[in-house]
Amino acid sequence: MRNHTLLTDLYQLTMMNGYFENNSHEDTVIFDLFFRKNPCNNSFTIIAGIEQVIDYIENLGFTEEDIQYLRSLNLFGEAFLDMLKQFTFTGTIYGVQEGSIMFPHEPILRVKASVLQAQLIETALLNMINFQSLIATKASRIVEAAKGDPVFEFGLRRAQGPDAGIYGARAAVIGGCVATSNILAGKLFDLPVVGTHAHSWIQKFDSELEAFRAYAKAYPDKCLLLVDTYDTLKSGIPNALTVFNELREKGYEPKGIRIDSGDLAYISKQARRMLDDAGYEKVGIVASSDLDEDTIDSLKLQGASINSWGVGTNLITSKDCPALGGVYKLSAVEKSGTLIPKMKLSDNPGKITNPGYKKVIRIYEAENNRAQADLILLEEEEIDTTKPLTIFHPLYTWKKKTFSNYKVREMLMPIYEDGKLVYPRKTVNEIRAYVRQELSTLWPEYKRLNRPQLYKVDLSQKLWSLKHNMIQSLKKDKKDDE
Repeated sequence: MRNHTLLTDLYQLTMMNGYFENNSHEDTVIFDLFFRKNPCNNSFTIIAGIEQVIDYIENLGFTEEDIQYLRSLNLFGEAFLDMLKQFTFTGTIYGVQEGSIMFPHEPILRVKASVLQAQLIETALLNMINFQSLIATKASRIVEAAKGDPVFEFGLRRAQGPDAGIYGARAAVIGGCVATSNILAGKLFDLPVVGTHAHSWIQKFDSELEAFRAYAKAYPDKCLLLVDTYDTLKSGIPNALTVFNELREKGYEPKGIRIDSGDLAYISKQARRMLDDAGYEKVGIVASSDLDEDTIDSLKLQGASINSWGVGTNLITSKDCPALGGVYKLSAVEKSGTLIPKMKLSDNPGKITNPGYKKVIRIYEAENNRAQADLILLEEEEIDTTKPLTIFHPLYTWKKKTFSNYKVREMLMPIYEDGKLVYPRKTVNEIRAYVRQELSTLWPEYKRLNRPQLYKVDLSQKLWSLKHNMIQSLKKDKKDDE
């Protein structure tokens, strides 16, 4: 893992220097990392990138080369730079388990640290969580559309840079893809890798048939042929069948064909008929060609005979929604051992933050383990599950729901305690399995690709009252200043 200490915005360092100059750099603060809107018109977001956050924190520290560079900017005094030489993270971070399903305005990470430390890590945390959560969520939509068919991540060549290709592949597998074409991601994260040949392989040979034979010679027991270089139905599949017959005579069974262009619904159905008529009922058909969840869903409705899907550009870039708008906001400041809630006001109600030191609980039906709603509450609050629990909509407060036979789970768990890593690290496959488990707790209505049901996220009465009292107080102070 590279040292990413300088992977931050300049204003983080200028604020840190300002706190240092004002002798307030050791003040303890609370920051929440959350997002305001689910991506891709989804009803939930799959959180990914926690492992990279850990790698980042574990390697935090300014090198001599870093200090020399900062000195060259002529913005920082020597006392501040000397302090940075000794920098280590000693704060506390709570967060959700990687792969958790989360919703707008819920804390994903809760950072309690000196303002110097909390400020420095903001940009990198957002960079890592925003991108990987976006791609994991996009992948889950594509996998949902495929309805059980394997989905492969093919996006490296279209990713916005090497890191996006590597960590995008990781996130795509977390979101449900079964493999990636990215060899480096496969090596780094122990992911299954897939791939056969390109159109250029076919073009290199004097004929398509010769190209197919050469590939079959190299991979007789793993032969999957790309059949759309010239004419899928009149050339590609007939030539593939010739080679498949030759393989069968040698004791090998072909794996499949791939179609990368044309009317995938029509061509795949014709290809399936031709393969079946020739006795290759078990040969699979892989489709690629600028796929996304809407195209796959449409092809499914048209009865396309496709067994697996290779998805590239639209997945690795999340083309229809290229960013998750995660934010990192101050929610409390410690003074004389007491946490003082803080909040941001805005003329846009959606941008008003929730104050205080908070946690999130998920409410489940006790009988079927289905998630019913989430509740954001203050850290000191406890839920007595032996008593009915009534929640209400944070804006339309007359909308209420009472739970009787229920159980709850706290979503935030310790990642760092006083600078010490306490989070049990997981492999990508373990995280992917956890995502499947999490998705199984959602009703199908929340997983619809179009117009999904909105999941309930409410505030406890205590937090709601704190927020609204602070709004009134801050607005009064603002009016008095005018």
